[in-house]
Amino acid sequence: MFTVVLWQPEIPPNTGNLMRLTVNTGCDLPLIEPLGFDLDDARMRRAGLDYREFASVTLHASFAAFVSDLSPHRIYAYTPYGSTVYTDPDYEEGDVLLFGRESDGLPDDVLTHPSITDRVRIPIAPGGRSLNLANAAAIAVYEAWRQHGFANHRRPRAMPRRSP
Repeated sequence: MFTVVLWQPEIPPNTGNLMRLTVNTGCDLPLIEPLGFDLDDARMRRAGLDYREFASVTLHASFAAFVSDLSPHRIYAYTPYGSTVYTDPDYEEGDVLLFGRESDGLPDDVLTHPSITDRVRIPIAPGGRSLNLANAAAIAVYEAWRQHGFANHRRPRAMPRRSP
């Protein structure tokens, strides 16, 4: 439905968590290199559980290569410095939600790239510094999906109840 892109992710468990998120929301997960870890990292596998094999993950050598490879129609770059709040765009199927590195976000050359549709922010309380990357992506994905009435959702299987 949407594409969640990570620009040079550094922390394996965030990427593992996002594999779970994208599988469960019907999104693709392109990763822009270099990665700060190996995709076989045990911490990423642990966070992603068994979702790695189901996740639609692709690798791209650079942001320019990603744009060239996928030719996305609209790219929303998530940054604390965005002027648009994440609930304001009218998300369309196929939109790209782009997130930067955990340590320093997206660089200026990506934020000002002509393919960027808008710079979007997720508000945080005064005194707060930042959100975890996987949490920020989850907020964005679920807002975009909500706007589409959670199209193609299904009820999860019931978990077996434990005996007291």
